[in-house]
Amino acid sequence: MDEKILSAHGLTLDEYKKIVELIGREPNEVELGIFGALWSEHCSYKSSKPFLKVFPTEAPWVIQGPGENAGVVEIDDKYAVAFKIESHNHPSYIEPFHGAATGVGGIIRDILSMGARPVCAFDSLRFGDPRNDGKRKNIKDTKPIAQGIVKGIGFYGNCIGVPTIGGEVVFDEVYAGNPLVNAFCLGILEKDKMFRARATKVGQKMVMVGSSTGRDGIHGATMASAEFSEETEDKRPNVQIGDPFFGKRLVECTLEVMQKGLIEGCQDFGAAGLAGSTSEFGSKSKMGVRVYLENVPLREEGMTPYEILLSESQERMLYAVDEDKVEEVIKIAKSYGLEAAEIGETTDTGRMEVFYQGEKVADLPISAIVDDAPVYNRPRKEPEYLKETKSFNQEELPQIDLKEAIRKVLSSPTIAKKEWVYRQYDHEVGINTVVKPGSDSAILRIKWAVKPEINSEKAVAISSDGNGRWVYLNPYEGGKRVVAEAVRNVYVSGAKPLAITDCLNWGNPENPEIMWQFEQATKGMADACKELNTPVIGGNVSLYNETVLPDKRINVYPTPIVVAVGVLDSPEEAIPSYYQKEDDVIVLIGEVDKEPTVNGSEYLKEVHGKVAGDVPPINLEVEKKLSQFIRENKKLIKSAHDVSDGGLITALLEPAFADEKTFGLELNIETDYRPDFELFDEMRSIIVISTSEDNLKELEDKAKKLGIGFKIVGKVKNELKLTLKVGDTKIEENLEELRKLWETSLKEILD
Repeated sequence: MDEKILSAHGLTLDEYKKIVELIGREPNEVELGIFGALWSEHCSYKSSKPFLKVFPTEAPWVIQGPGENAGVVEIDDKYAVAFKIESHNHPSYIEPFHGAATGVGGIIRDILSMGARPVCAFDSLRFGDPRNDGKRKNIKDTKPIAQGIVKGIGFYGNCIGVPTIGGEVVFDEVYAGNPLVNAFCLGILEKDKMFRARATKVGQKMVMVGSSTGRDGIHGATMASAEFSEETEDKRPNVQIGDPFFGKRLVECTLEVMQKGLIEGCQDFGAAGLAGSTSEFGSKSKMGVRVYLENVPLREEGMTPYEILLSESQERMLYAVDEDKVEEVIKIAKSYGLEAAEIGETTDTGRMEVFYQGEKVADLPISAIVDDAPVYNRPRKEPEYLKETKSFNQEELPQIDLKEAIRKVLSSPTIAKKEWVYRQYDHEVGINTVVKPGSDSAILRIKWAVKPEINSEKAVAISSDGNGRWVYLNPYEGGKRVVAEAVRNVYVSGAKPLAITDCLNWGNPENPEIMWQFEQATKGMADACKELNTPVIGGNVSLYNETVLPDKRINVYPTPIVVAVGVLDSPEEAIPSYYQKEDDVIVLIGEVDKEPTVNGSEYLKEVHGKVAGDVPPINLEVEKKLSQFIRENKKLIKSAHDVSDGGLITALLEPAFADEKTFGLELNIETDYRPDFELFDEMRSIIVISTSEDNLKELEDKAKKLGIGFKIVGKVKNELKLTLKVGDTKIEENLEELRKLWETSLKEILD
């Protein structure tokens, strides 16, 4: 077999030999295309699968864990939420607008296929540093990429009627040639009405509903499993094009046929297109499938069986339907203006048989396609760079002007206000958004007036987090911290954390140092999930996030994105992130006396130009106590915000910058350590709360009882001034000026 042909399908010669061994002959072109797509890293997880087994996946409230289109957790006696995160990294660099838009569409259909109404979306984005635009060789500028991606996300979410209610954005030069676009969606369903991606009996018909099929997206799965190089522009045809208005009709049609009991199973068309959806159906149903390609509605002339089978055209779903209900399902789909056709049936053969105009064009055992993909135990080696980064000593850092450092950190693209991003999203459509973008967690009511009607007293809290720099500096501890940070942002809002979904964005798995990072980080994440009782109910792995230049290879930081979901008994219980009233007292709770470190901090990067230092172990017992303290004292706490990116000073200032009002601050932080270390440390488990003077004694007693630190550091004021004493250092700043700097810095760069 020609190695160029194999390479075009993302297959190695050894993999080809295994295919021949499995099927007892050489595959034809169509069959080779099926194997190439289904055995891709994107679909088969052949490099990552062994390491994902360490994740805890079960809890009494988990209804569906990994293995389906999304995970599902119970939130009350009647309702559950389905949620998942997925990557659309590679398409979004090649074609930012369409790549990002179809990422949103794909994750919405994953949630829909579980029987849930999609009610909100999140996005986690990573870009290069836009301040370096015009200075790079062989890598595109960040600004147009960021503009296209954000516009694409907004376009799809706004038009389909699913609010984008939160997320996070980080700017770092390692992502310049390979931005990360991770899309999350959450839906609501009655827990006894969940659907799965499978048929229930032999002879059931497979009905394809939605858009017609074109040539867009062919080889999308294999493209998503390769690194970027100078030839990347040639891959534009591999990027799918989405239509959110069509997507909206598909959502409503699918929910209607589900509600009327007309379908038995549901699978969206994602990676590998029709080949992927039908083979998954067969595999999960433990059946065979027979597919008739001439029945597939096409929008382009002259499409070959290969193209029809592997097209990743968007807005398509596959239903399992009893024969006597096919006509009604097609009639309903047509009433929504959708294409609909019976394209095959389930069989008892265990094989995928594909026909085109009477000719059998593929005949493969489904187990060979889905279950027998190779699983690699790739070499792993501790990275050489860690010797240097771990030798860093913060005491050798020069003393700096504290006022200037605060301004630099506040105005850095990663810390500055992200209003430029979320103002392009409709976060209120559906009128259920209680806490909007910009807070620790987004809060959503569990209500929906349109059929199927949803009416729960509960609310959900959602937070996404991921710090690739921490994981780069210490994969195990960084992995633990990323989980803890996402979970912390949920409990800081007053919610009980239930579960997480993750997207693991890594570099080239053929590099032993990259695989060592992966193994260590997944161990750390798993340990944190077990300790915090937040099972992983689904997710995604994206490898080969690497830019190949003529003189070097640039891998992104190992970047696990974690979305945590929690539940509140009512929306009114949510704790605001922002200060509420003059003369409220500001208190730090948690590791308030622990020695600070600026290792791996935004301050170290922005002010000193270094990414260095070890990441200290996180005390998850403290995290559990903080969660208990916040949730038990919701009525006494007026605001709560965690210390994370940008350190303590950022966590103290941000709550003063509410949309409705700016407050002044009078702060006195007693410390025996260097003021910059105290203010910019990101590693201690600390929550900034505000409360009235009357509640101080009760809160302090409760903190002591739990064994967590409690330190009064100041007061909220109406005068727009920052008065800060940290150790022996005193500074004063105009709060309105600081707010303006924080609010406008990113906008000025990207507008």
